[in-house]
Amino acid sequence: MTIAPLPPVTPSSDPLSVWPASAEEQPHGRVLVGGVSLVDIAESHGTPVYVVDEAEFRDRCRTYRDAFPGAEVHYAAKAFLCRALVRWAAEEGLGLDVCSAGELELAVTAGFPPERILLHGNAKSPADLDTALRLGVGRIVIDNPAEIARLAAAVGSKGRQKVLVRVTPGISAGGHVKVMTGSEDQKFGLSLRDGQAQHAIARILGQPGLQLAGLHCHLGSQITEVKPYLVALRRLVGLMARIRDAHGVVLPELDLGGGHGIAYRPGDPALDLTALASKVRAELAASCTAARLPVPQLIIEPGRAVSGPAGIALYRVLAVKATPERVFVAVDGGMSDNPRPALYGVRYAPRLIGRHSTAAPVRTTVVGRHCEAGDVLAEDVPLPADVHPGDLLAVPAAGAYHLSMASSYNLVGRPPVVAVRDGALRLLVRRETLADLRARDVGL
Repeated sequence: MTIAPLPPVTPSSDPLSVWPASAEEQPHGRVLVGGVSLVDIAESHGTPVYVVDEAEFRDRCRTYRDAFPGAEVHYAAKAFLCRALVRWAAEEGLGLDVCSAGELELAVTAGFPPERILLHGNAKSPADLDTALRLGVGRIVIDNPAEIARLAAAVGSKGRQKVLVRVTPGISAGGHVKVMTGSEDQKFGLSLRDGQAQHAIARILGQPGLQLAGLHCHLGSQITEVKPYLVALRRLVGLMARIRDAHGVVLPELDLGGGHGIAYRPGDPALDLTALASKVRAELAASCTAARLPVPQLIIEPGRAVSGPAGIALYRVLAVKATPERVFVAVDGGMSDNPRPALYGVRYAPRLIGRHSTAAPVRTTVVGRHCEAGDVLAEDVPLPADVHPGDLLAVPAAGAYHLSMASSYNLVGRPPVVAVRDGALRLLVRRETLADLRARDVGL
């Protein structure tokens, strides 16, 4: 059977360029991350399993703090959150963004200071707001007009809650239409173009229990260009000037959100953080000078750009099937632990680990074990022609929006999370078992 040839592969591309900085190739196909063999992790903890390089996560926190001196850097918890990551972010001086009472409770019970937390959400439930007020969350981002009266009533006449207003600046940016959140005609935020944002701001300023601290926007996810952030910044500073002129209020904070793109495959574009930081700071100073405004406190919210490159997903090959066009390699995970390829076509660079192969690469599609034709983890990737059941595949850049979006589809339990650092490993999140799944089913 003849299999279609692969597209040309650039020999100079570094296959470990999208892996954690600690990744190290050894003889016989073994790969170390954080000084720990990935093969050993797969054997001791089973597969699928997620590996998080603690040093990589911490280094990326520090990189953001160094790039934006004086700004508040908040880790976007929706990318991935567990108790250990809460501690790492706190120790590295970051704040947190959360989107639910669940994320908020986990963070606070793990010891994170609630005053360094922002609560997001386009449709916050009464439980979300009550939990935020009970725990003393630092800021709540108002995303729609209904939240104003609801939050003011929950705060009461004697309380005072800091809020930001999420503005939709009318900018289309992001890696896929499903992750573009700064454009018009989508569920997030209050439109700048049609006056919704201005009307909401006037209402908030009339509520004694709400303290309007500033403006917020989030343009989308997987953005790899600086320009959209600069355009959004100018538009928000313009709105801040109009608020001052109309209400005599100078807002002290400006939150530009996150969405900073990373490379999932060697050669993929990624957002240049150094360029972003320098140009944002320069544009903020220039725009505020032109508007005769003091420079507000800048807030940014990286999530994927911090945790994404720190994670590796490990899978065991279960079956191999060849067709005239390609080879299908089926693994023991899939869309239940990573729905992103099915949701918006994300492309990864899996590689064989645990043994060295001299076989030529062939066009391969890595698929999952679930009963869906769309259960595809990586399409048209080069893997050795002799990949067989029992082999291990590693998928880099797997630390964001994998487990946080996971399900138990087909009643397959979610994988564990193992942290590695300085040659040691420890379990952060245990595997979800069949007993866990049965325990939720209480009816007969």
